[in-house]
Amino acid sequence: MTLDRLRPLADRALAPFVSASARLGLTPNGVSVIAFLLAVAAGVAFYLGGRRPLWYGIGALLVFCNGWLDLVDGALARRLDETSAAGDLLDHALDRYADIVMLVGLAAGVDRFGLGLAAVTGVLMTSYLGTQSQAVGLDRVYGGVLGRADRLALMGLVGAATVALPAPVRGLTLVGWLLVFFAVVGHFTALQRFAGAFRALS
Repeated sequence: MTLDRLRPLADRALAPFVSASARLGLTPNGVSVIAFLLAVAAGVAFYLGGRRPLWYGIGALLVFCNGWLDLVDGALARRLDETSAAGDLLDHALDRYADIVMLVGLAAGVDRFGLGLAAVTGVLMTSYLGTQSQAVGLDRVYGGVLGRADRLALMGLVGAATVALPAPVRGLTLVGWLLVFFAVVGHFTALQRFAGAFRALS
């Protein structure tokens, strides 16, 4: 299911955006910060969507913008030959905070904080094990059932769908079911990554 496998295809589509960013004088770190601010705005929109569903559509658009800029920053760093460990650290730290603020916004909007906590821990463990594999001498892991690109795509699609279908389905709104999915599949993906890394190290 992971959309991270499509990164090479996305990189080709990024060229005009990377060129525009370079002409505007943006740095890769600056693009990372802008992407994070869009994620914060998406989290706020998702929270407001619990009261007025139209906000879910706005949140969906902001999520897609965040995901796109998350690709642009890396491509821009390569174009400008400014890749660095510090930039990589900043990008990953902001991505994790972005994940948290968007999921908290979703959970707060539907008043499902327990589901939100389960979803956040699943997402964070997935990301942690992807980078921890690199820390112990393996390649960074992007695979498994649910990568970050998949999560952003699902958040955007469910946000857009909730504008048209805000009513509960079997006791939960679409957003509630999305949190359940992130909680279950997020932890499953984390276990997949752990098992793969453990086998490689054994």
